[in-house]
Amino acid sequence: MLEAEALACERDQRQLFRRLSLRLQPGDMLQVCGPNGCGKTSLLRLLAGLARPAAGDIRLHGAFLASHRDRLPGSLLWIGHAAGIKGLLTPQENLSWLGALHIPLSRAGIGQALESAGLRGFEDTPCHMLSAGQQRRVALARLHLPNPPALWILDEPFTALDQQGVEQLERHLAGHCARGGGVVLTSHHHLTHRPAAYRRLDLGQYAP
Repeated sequence: MLEAEALACERDQRQLFRRLSLRLQPGDMLQVCGPNGCGKTSLLRLLAGLARPAAGDIRLHGAFLASHRDRLPGSLLWIGHAAGIKGLLTPQENLSWLGALHIPLSRAGIGQALESAGLRGFEDTPCHMLSAGQQRRVALARLHLPNPPALWILDEPFTALDQQGVEQLERHLAGHCARGGGVVLTSHHHLTHRPAAYRRLDLGQYAP
């Protein structure tokens, strides 16, 4: 599903990590850990095709990521540390816009995704009127859309969620892996519900 070989990453003329290799197969969950500033978000941006490595190669479904960019929206789902939603739009409008990146969506599918994310009754509320936790749920509702991409790359997805939201998201991520999907995420959170093919990557071990 996803392979990286001998990756190196630089930021502000400083090398964050080097000689990093990994492989993600269907059903795998990889939690990237490490101290602040070690490059966790930078690694995820490389894997999602949002930045280029200083060295090394990344393959997505066997093809080099650099030659796969036109198909990335339908091949993976990226949710960054920020919610990435528009405050003047409603959850329904935001999800319609974001979801269309990989597949046309029906109103019923959007409504079901928002309900699954815990936003029933807030579908038509402008997002700037929602709490930080509810705005995070709007972003995460993309994970509940029908026929999502198989690969999910998530940067600190548990930010601002309450305990119920955290448990719900853990179970949903584990279920996605059980159905043959793959998840790469960063989080300081200790996962209680994990798929069978779960492992941690300590990025601090790859510091120069």
